[in-house]
Amino acid sequence: MELHEKKFEFLSYRLPSNVKNGDILPFQHNVTSYTTPSGVIIERKTVVRDLGVSLSDGFSWTPHINKMVDGARRMAAWTLGVFKDRSKPVMLQLYKSLIRSKLEYCCPLWDPSLVQDIQMIEDVQRYFTKRIIGMSDLSYWERIAALQLQSLQRRRERYIIIHTWKTIAGYVPNDINMEFVENRRFGTQVVVPTMTKTASSRAKTFYDRSFGVKAAQLWNLLPAETKTFESLDRFKISLSTFLKKVPDRPPTTGYSTANHNSLLDWSNQSGGLQMM
Repeated sequence: MELHEKKFEFLSYRLPSNVKNGDILPFQHNVTSYTTPSGVIIERKTVVRDLGVSLSDGFSWTPHINKMVDGARRMAAWTLGVFKDRSKPVMLQLYKSLIRSKLEYCCPLWDPSLVQDIQMIEDVQRYFTKRIIGMSDLSYWERIAALQLQSLQRRRERYIIIHTWKTIAGYVPNDINMEFVENRRFGTQVVVPTMTKTASSRAKTFYDRSFGVKAAQLWNLLPAETKTFESLDRFKISLSTFLKKVPDRPPTTGYSTANHNSLLDWSNQSGGLQMM
């Protein structure tokens, strides 16, 4: 896709075939604008926003996360000020309807890898659930277990896995050309995209955080019996059963954790994926 709109194209362009090594490219620090092959001039932006999602010129989702968390915090404060009932059913309904939805919009795209971003998002759920009757004396990990909530981090990985299922099943377009193979032992597997050994450390960081890599790695963790393709509802039930067996202790301010709580982290521990 060549540059033609003042949106994400400036950040995720594909070079025309006539560009040679040494040519001036949009991301060099001394470049303030870029002219597309059709003559459209695009000014350099530190942050661009499209469909409600923001991305910095350093390929960081932090500007989006900061704004999203700020909006969720304000909604939580408004909700607690307007509604005085602190009972579990009422509070959970308010939280799921008004607050959590703000923290999950388009989350498979911007799912963070930085611990500080994960903690900042998780702190919103931590703050609100502490106001529920009978929950104030429990730790955050104890609260989400007692309330039968998943951490927001675990829910984002769940969404990534579900979107991968939809891609394999043909429910959504395979825009990033994911490749699938059948394995007798593990069922349908997603091929993890390859990367050249000479790539810079910065490029490898972007590679590890990309949806294509993360989705493939998360999907490939699932046992064959979880990967049912009878229907989306059946798969969600099967996936939920599997996820309940994995500890859910997200990075939380002031807490000491064994790992960063990703399914990938639990899988990489000695002995493989740790089940409860």
